[in-house]
Amino acid sequence: MITLTVNGKRHDLDVEADAPLLWVIRDELGLTGTKFGCGIAQCGACTVQIDGKPVKSCVTPVSAVKGAVKTIEGLSTDLKSPVQQAWLAEDVPQCGYCQSGQIMAAAALLRDIPNPSDADIDAKLTNICRCGTYPRIRKAVHRAAAAMAKGARA
Repeated sequence: MITLTVNGKRHDLDVEADAPLLWVIRDELGLTGTKFGCGIAQCGACTVQIDGKPVKSCVTPVSAVKGAVKTIEGLSTDLKSPVQQAWLAEDVPQCGYCQSGQIMAAAALLRDIPNPSDADIDAKLTNICRCGTYPRIRKAVHRAAAAMAKGARA
């Protein structure tokens, strides 16, 4: 048995210790917002947060998780997170597949660097977007940072 706290809820799961966190989240917990992309921690579609830090869940064994996991479903239940609002306002998604991972990485970045420069965003947001919406992602991060500076919570 493995015990995980995901989006504030404790789960006791009968899974293999080496099962990737991604598949536990999707298959055991039914939270399908976290996506499978490459399976080798390169694309970032599977990004979740563990204790506020972005983690590629496709290569993270569930037994290695020692903190609280937050998925895109746990960021906001009503799309009111300033990061999600900025994504919508800047029309970031094209196909949208990578966006849950992008949003989770951006939310973590903004906790660490509340007013990031373009260079900070480029250096810290390493998730891949096949559609190439990087300029809109950058604009959305700046918009979210401004909203958070005015008191909105990520």
